[in-house]
Amino acid sequence: MAYDKQALIDQLGTLTIMELADLIDGLKETWGVTAAVAAGPAAGPAAAVEEKTEFDVVLVDAGASKINVIKEIRAITGLGLKEAKDMSEKGGVLKEGASKDDAEKIKAQLEAAGAKVELK
Repeated sequence: MAYDKQALIDQLGTLTIMELADLIDGLKETWGVTAAVAAGPAAGPAAAVEEKTEFDVVLVDAGASKINVIKEIRAITGLGLKEAKDMSEKGGVLKEGASKDDAEKIKAQLEAAGAKVELK
């Protein structure tokens, strides 16, 4: 059975809201389907995700080569030997609010020395 798409659209356009609701209910009942709206991405300026520009460089583990890591900590932070040694043992934030480039550079330096580092 062929159908005329435009004629069907025109006919549906003449129906009232109540008649359309009744038609939808009848189609659901006949075919056993439900009408569900697919959730798409939110639109508008409120949905825009801002790219993070400041990072904290966090020492997770100094690794096996602590002396090299301590040297890098001292070079990065300007801490004394004892403070850098303590930082290598307990871990924590080495640099707060670093730019993305600086944070990645510091991370690369420490990882080259054998440390495990995270950017947050």
